[in-house]
Amino acid sequence: MSTTTTTASLRERLIGAWKLVSYVEQPVDGSAPFYPFGETPQGIIMYTPDGFMSAQLCHAQRTPFASGDWFKGTPEEYEAEASSYIAYTGPFHVDEELQSLTHSMFISLFPNWKGQTQPRVVKIEGDYLYLGTASPIQSQGKTVNSALKWKRASAA
Repeated sequence: MSTTTTTASLRERLIGAWKLVSYVEQPVDGSAPFYPFGETPQGIIMYTPDGFMSAQLCHAQRTPFASGDWFKGTPEEYEAEASSYIAYTGPFHVDEELQSLTHSMFISLFPNWKGQTQPRVVKIEGDYLYLGTASPIQSQGKTVNSALKWKRASAA
C-alpha cells in the first residue's frame, strides 16, 4: 500500500510495521535533549487491521546475561535489561476528524502504563511516521516530551 495516497484514512495509512529511526526526549525545562536508547535505537511498532498495536524499542547495544538464562540474571543485569527496553501492546484508536491517535496499554513492560490510554501526536509523511507524546512524561528524572521517527518496514 502506498503511503503517499491522500485519500487513505489515517487509520489505513498506519496499518503495517514501522522500524524505529530515532527516539529523542526534549526536557520541558529547556535543557539539552537526550537519546534514551542512544543515537541508533532499535524498534518496531505495528498496527494491525483489527485495531491492535505493539511497540518494542531498545538500545542497540544490550549485554547478554552471563548465565544465558533469563530467570537467572543478576540484579545489575535485570536493571540494565529493564532500563534499555520499552514494550507495550493493546488496542489503538484513531479519530479521523481530529487526526488523532491513542494507544491503550493492555500489556506493558512498565507496569505503571498497564491499563492506560495515552494520546499521541501523529503525522505521516511518505514512508515516515512521526509519533510524540501529547503531554509531557517523566523520564530519567525530568519532565519531557518524546519524539519518535519511524520508517515503514519493507518485507525482506
